[in-house]
Amino acid sequence: MADYRQLRQHHLRYRIARWLSRHPVWLHVLLAWLYRHTGWLRKGARWAARRLGWLRILAPSRYLKRLDRYIIVKFIGTYVFAIVLIISLAIVFDVNENLNKFAEYHAPLRAIVFDYYANFVPYFSNLFSPLFVFIAVIFFTSKLAGNSEIVAMLAAGVSFKRLLRPYMFSCVLIAMLSYYLSAYVIPHGTVIRQNFEVKYKNKTNITSAENVQLQVGKGIIAYIQHYDNNMKKGYGFSLDKFENKKLVSHMTAMEIQYDTISDTKYHWTVRNWKIRRLKGLREHIESGVKRDTLIQMEPTDLVYSRGQQETFTSPELKDYISKQINRGSSNVVQYQVEYHKRIASSFASFILTIIGFSLSSRKRKGGMGLYLGIGLALSFTYIMLQTVSSTFAINAGFPPMLAAWVPNILFALVAYYCYRQAPN
Repeated sequence: MADYRQLRQHHLRYRIARWLSRHPVWLHVLLAWLYRHTGWLRKGARWAARRLGWLRILAPSRYLKRLDRYIIVKFIGTYVFAIVLIISLAIVFDVNENLNKFAEYHAPLRAIVFDYYANFVPYFSNLFSPLFVFIAVIFFTSKLAGNSEIVAMLAAGVSFKRLLRPYMFSCVLIAMLSYYLSAYVIPHGTVIRQNFEVKYKNKTNITSAENVQLQVGKGIIAYIQHYDNNMKKGYGFSLDKFENKKLVSHMTAMEIQYDTISDTKYHWTVRNWKIRRLKGLREHIESGVKRDTLIQMEPTDLVYSRGQQETFTSPELKDYISKQINRGSSNVVQYQVEYHKRIASSFASFILTIIGFSLSSRKRKGGMGLYLGIGLALSFTYIMLQTVSSTFAINAGFPPMLAAWVPNILFALVAYYCYRQAPN
């Protein structure tokens, strides 16, 4: 073992000397000066290396060999290349389609670039991430199989299961990035992009609601006859409080205004209000022109627009779902589907990678064209299953969690079958 260590040291010194020979003399002098005056630093490093030797178990090189690093770099490089290529084409087609609208509504170039396309790219990249993973796996693995590299690896004693390790490690990185983007980054960008579309693409947006009734607390029911989301103002407001299924307070107001600049979250202002307090057979009436009050509801609770669930981060989604369930609201299915879909989509890369690697690891006539066709078909089938199951959950009472995981469950069975048929 000591001999090998000495050989590695001599090899390192040779590489350093060779690197120095290609650089000017002043660099040699500088490095020599640094070497003479940093002896204490080298001693400290050696002492730390002896004391912290147990940290070697965290070193990636302990688990990832040269073959693993080669496959990881090539696989992730192909994945990024697929994203850049396809998204670039999508941007070209989108610009061609919307250029007239941008010109008609005088959209500034800065808004087009930074408000629309800067948020367009991460949204669609993450949406079609399973497709890009599948394409990358099939493209790269087919090249390995076509060059007989996989045959050589298997002949050298490397099992098919062992070959999957670098692919799975790459999928861990992709899944973590995908979930972080969908849960925390993309929702904020979606708000900016949707605002741009409403302003410069004349995309209709729901800005009002009629006859809204919701539970804002235990035994507290709020009703708004008409609500304008642009002005954050409602008309024909009433608030009923119940105790033991008996009405104890009834509040009415001509107008109710949401305070957007208040420090409190549920701050509303009612105008021309009247409160009837009922206690047995007695009735006490209060009235006034203006009154500030706290009501546990927000504008997002009153007006639902298409794609609104995509504008919430995952913690916000979880809080919103919990709040709406406690209120007894039934308009939470699409939010539950979105919450679970973000988690399920992150695991799709593992399943699709196993399928793609199992299919393309054999060297067959026809090259990678056949595998790319199969990969595209399976990827679009996966995306279609996501859409269909979400629709069933929203319109047919299908459990939201199951709807989000159905594509993964079905494709996991396909992945297991492909894995069993793969060369080993």
